[in-house]
Amino acid sequence: MFSTSMVGYPEALTDPSYKGQILTLTYPLVGNYGVPSRECENGILKYFESDSIKVNGLVIHELCKNPFHWQSSKSLEEWLAEEGVPGIWGIDTRKLVIELRIRGVMLGILKVCAEGEEPDLEKLLREVKSVQDPNSRNLVGKVSIREPVFYGLGSNRRVVVIDCGVKYGILRSLLKRRVEVVQVPHDFSSKEILEYNPYGVVVSNGPGDPKKCIKTAECIKELVEEGIPLLGICLGAQLLTLGLGGGTYKLKYGHRSQNQPAFNLETGRCYITTQNHGYAVDPDSVKDTDLSVWFVNANDKTVEAVKHKRNSAFGVQWHPEANPGPLDTEFLFDRFLKLGGT
Repeated sequence: MFSTSMVGYPEALTDPSYKGQILTLTYPLVGNYGVPSRECENGILKYFESDSIKVNGLVIHELCKNPFHWQSSKSLEEWLAEEGVPGIWGIDTRKLVIELRIRGVMLGILKVCAEGEEPDLEKLLREVKSVQDPNSRNLVGKVSIREPVFYGLGSNRRVVVIDCGVKYGILRSLLKRRVEVVQVPHDFSSKEILEYNPYGVVVSNGPGDPKKCIKTAECIKELVEEGIPLLGICLGAQLLTLGLGGGTYKLKYGHRSQNQPAFNLETGRCYITTQNHGYAVDPDSVKDTDLSVWFVNANDKTVEAVKHKRNSAFGVQWHPEANPGPLDTEFLFDRFLKLGGT
């Protein structure tokens, strides 16, 4: 579930990390600026985080049916209908989120009825008891690409992005720094990645339980041992931890907002970050590894970032590309690109 402001719903709905989830927005009015066009830049959609809606459903308080914005191409309602994604409005979403904060993330059903049709509540109550937990599946395999994709050809620095459900904002942030980007499937081996002679490797965000991505974690371990500069983002940070012998666990209700405070244990500085994750790094599990805890969450003290004690690798739980959200930590892309010493 997700708490948001009046902006960012096109990005949130297309974020692959939400695969398998019903998204709840707490801002009272949603859809007021419509849905932007599918304009591309460098072969990537400018206003979305993937090529389609990734959530399984949307819950809001009030729907704006007549949006007004110079970039709007359609209404939110039209967009959901085109992509076959159910939505419901008229819900007290703030009350719902309070319930979720008490009970934690729960399984659910969103039933769409035809006009004049009354829902069979007893049947739905029976069905919801057998809903499969999406985290029991390998959701990363459902959102990752099948074949490599190339962007920004011609640069003297090549970055390989392991696509576990990468947000387009990450690709845009790398291309803005004039690097060549090779987006590869999540199950590529380290040997296949090294054949591209990468300057560095980014392990992307993505949905579900990181422990389902065994092959990716093994690949990360081998890349770190080779001394390849590596940046893990969100799920990527968890996979870096697992690959180097640490552990992860499921949070009660996760971090899903644009105002999560990440505290740097080395400098004492706090950054406001955009986050969307339901799992976290176990701090005790990294004590006997080559990783150290770098950032913690100022609210609940969970681990927000880890870094390798010797090699050029680090991972952060938040999104430094922050689209939407604050740009406080976009410098981490520059830090990553300096790990190789050039």
